[in-house]
Amino acid sequence: MSIVLENTLKCNKNFKINFDGGNLSSDSGLFLVKEFIHRIGFGKLLNTFSTNDPRSFRLHSDASILQQVMYQYMAGYFTDDCSDELRDDSVFCAAVDKSVLASQPTVSRFFNRLDENTLNQLNTISKIMRKTVYSIKPPEHVLLDIDTTLYDTYGHQEGSCFNYHYQSNGYHPVMCFDSLTGDLIAAELREGSQYCCRDIRKFVEPILKEYKTEYPKTALFVRGDSGFATDELYSVCEEYEAKYSVRLKENNTLKTLAQPIVDRLYSDMNRNRNSVDYAVVYGEFSYKANSWDHDRRVVCKIEKTEGQIVPSYTFVVTNMEHSIPRILIDFYCKRGAMENMIKECKSGFNMSSVSSSKMVVNANRMMIHALVYNIFNWMRRLVFPEKMKSDRIDTFRLKLLKIAAKIVRSSRYVYFKLCSTCVYKREFMEALNNIQKLDPKLE
Repeated sequence: MSIVLENTLKCNKNFKINFDGGNLSSDSGLFLVKEFIHRIGFGKLLNTFSTNDPRSFRLHSDASILQQVMYQYMAGYFTDDCSDELRDDSVFCAAVDKSVLASQPTVSRFFNRLDENTLNQLNTISKIMRKTVYSIKPPEHVLLDIDTTLYDTYGHQEGSCFNYHYQSNGYHPVMCFDSLTGDLIAAELREGSQYCCRDIRKFVEPILKEYKTEYPKTALFVRGDSGFATDELYSVCEEYEAKYSVRLKENNTLKTLAQPIVDRLYSDMNRNRNSVDYAVVYGEFSYKANSWDHDRRVVCKIEKTEGQIVPSYTFVVTNMEHSIPRILIDFYCKRGAMENMIKECKSGFNMSSVSSSKMVVNANRMMIHALVYNIFNWMRRLVFPEKMKSDRIDTFRLKLLKIAAKIVRSSRYVYFKLCSTCVYKREFMEALNNIQKLDPKLE
């Protein structure tokens, strides 16, 4: 049969190819992920996951399907149909301890069973996972960056609305990252028409409460753009002693209060006889909006670029005590790095895939993608070789995950013989050794 399937290449008639190489897999790097999950104790935690399924007998449990989906996402297989394509892959079967993977219909039925209860389970799992990781390397500072993005929708999906800012139909989720580590702390799927700061206290308060309760020695910082400029956010940050920097939208009152700083800008320009080149000044003042119950500190940046007649304004409200406004403005502006994290979630982990007609199912899907993102990010931070700690998921898949392996079975063992000429063999073994040295405090 192999002779029938042989093909001769026209570029070189001495080259013949067929698919008779034996039991092979191209994703043997998943064993790094499986070993990490086992070492950290995530496997037992994921085994507690269950859905409301009335059937008394199922070949594949909810926990095993969840783990299968997570391994598929880590390897870059994002659709339910991939379950059929990978069903007999030896590495994937070994990862979930099954002789065969769940099929596409089984996976699709699993997603359709997800509800508010399973969403709460996923959030609890994420919180416990974070606590375990922090037991290995606790943070001294946590920098919470809050932002929203758009998940495009198609058809009549529940909760899908037109978003004026993005000029498109979809969902408008809010996300919170720790920008010092890249961890996705929380994410909430919301209807497309909801404004950024809608119910922001309800979203932020559980995060701040968790850190103040579980990690009281950790310094908390919060940043947000002008979409989150609301007294609701400032007040909850002040209650939990978190330092915040949030941009304010320009208005006539702010410009009036900043006029002495603008005068200083033009005075500097006239003194230097420089009315067309670049110039910038910084300053601060107290400000109280009508909706605020007390004055707050506002730092500002007045900037005039070359050829620009009217200067541009940057206003940031903050409770940080640093005396130099320029440093506070620079601190706020660095929140732009969060855009790269959102991009990594959407392009590297397909988090914006919201294909179900039910909004609660899409919210569960988003949280599963978020779990996979965090597992990769924790691996990168804790066990990757030093030169790979800044690598993105696509680079990880290319270097350490997509490694060919031959599977050989004996009476006692299953050997996974990885490619002898693997370019990143040394990095693979270093990551594996680092995983086995981890000493988490498991509950």
